[in-house]
Amino acid sequence: MGVRRITKHGEAVLKKKSPAVEFADLKKDLPKLLADMWETMYAANGVGLAAPQIGLSMRLAVIDVKPDGASERLVLVNPEIVERDGAVSEEEGCLSVPGLYTPIKRHRKVRVRALDENGQPWERTGTGLLARAFEHEVDHLDGKLFIDHLDLVRRLKVAAVLKNLKQTWD
Repeated sequence: MGVRRITKHGEAVLKKKSPAVEFADLKKDLPKLLADMWETMYAANGVGLAAPQIGLSMRLAVIDVKPDGASERLVLVNPEIVERDGAVSEEEGCLSVPGLYTPIKRHRKVRVRALDENGQPWERTGTGLLARAFEHEVDHLDGKLFIDHLDLVRRLKVAAVLKNLKQTWD
C-alpha cells in the first residue's frame, strides 16, 4: 500500500472524461489500487477520491463521509447518478485544489448506481455530505472540478486565489 501523489488543478487528467472500466480487466489490480486510494484519501483528510486525482483516467472513486463518526467505505466502479432532488449551497473543497473552499450549489438528495469492489451492482440515495460527495466524485470522472460550478464573477475571484495557492502546491 502507499500514498499516491494527488493531481492538482491544471493537470490534463482532471479535465478529461474518464472511460468506463471493464470490471474483469480491473479485478486483479483492484485490491492494491483501492488500498492506495484509501490511504491517499485518508492521508489528505479527504472524504472522497476519484481515480483521475491520482492520475488514472478510469471511472473509479472511493467515498467515506464517516456518518456518525464511523467509517463506511463506498467503492464506486462506473458510477452514474440516476436521480437528483432539491438544492443546497454549502462550502466545498477538493484535494486537487488544496486550500480553496467556496460555496457550491449541489443537490440535497442524490441517488447513485455503481459496482462495488467485488463487481456487484449497488444503488444508494445519499443526503447531506454523502449527496455532495456523490456529485463531486462523479464530476471528477466527467472531467469537472467543483470550481467549474461557479458563476463568472466568482470564478474570476477564485482565479486570483488559485494563482497564489499554486505556488504552495507540490
